[in-house]
Amino acid sequence: MQRHSGPLRAGDSVLFIDRKSRRYLRTLRAGAKISVHDGTVASDSLIGRPDGSRITSSVNEIFLVLRPSYAELVLHLPREAQVIYPKDAAAILVWGDVFPGATVVEAGVGPGALTIALLRAVGDEARVVSYEGREEHSEAARRNVARFFGEAPNWTVKLADVYAAIDEPDVDRIVLDVPEPWRALEAGARSLVPGGILVGYVPTVLQVKSFVDALHAHPGFGAISTFETLQRFWYVREMSIRPEHRMVAHTGFLTVARRLAPAGV
Repeated sequence: MQRHSGPLRAGDSVLFIDRKSRRYLRTLRAGAKISVHDGTVASDSLIGRPDGSRITSSVNEIFLVLRPSYAELVLHLPREAQVIYPKDAAAILVWGDVFPGATVVEAGVGPGALTIALLRAVGDEARVVSYEGREEHSEAARRNVARFFGEAPNWTVKLADVYAAIDEPDVDRIVLDVPEPWRALEAGARSLVPGGILVGYVPTVLQVKSFVDALHAHPGFGAISTFETLQRFWYVREMSIRPEHRMVAHTGFLTVARRLAPAGV
């Protein structure tokens, strides 16, 4: 998912896709051989070739080789924490109205999947600040962002408790992927600009209930809505057209709220 096009380069992460549509995420390194499935492929045989080339491995297996899209990358990210699925990341960007130039705070960085999406959405002239309570998660996110996104001088990772405080003023958007997002409402209300958007992502209905009740009780938030996204792929081959047997169903609930102007203003 590197931010460039053109021929494949040393250092690129690429997907090898076999005839059964199985995907293998690998990195091209000059002079190195890549193990994929039961065979190997020389990196040098791919470096300099167009993105979307086909290559034959040492065991005569043919692979399509592509730089991964964001949606393809996320499912292959090295991780210790649960990743936010592409369908939910897309909803967060759209319903959170994350725009170029925005200042965004996220809490709960995990493996950095959403961080990469936010960095792509806001652009180089904006800021993304990530609060994370576990050092191993923040380090994993740093590695993934460096490897799959590249340099991000406008990104800051803080090993800090978002429930206690958000240090940044005049924040446009806040995304909370933490177990008790209602505990961050005071900090979020102080940090968000009027009209700013708060997005909470939680997996269970009990968390939704606590979060939405807290939002309704807080005078600083309104225009509250909660939803989930479901994604079903279809199998389309010749005369066979049917839904896939497996689908990406419930992963989490999204709650979106707006920061209201102070009373009397």
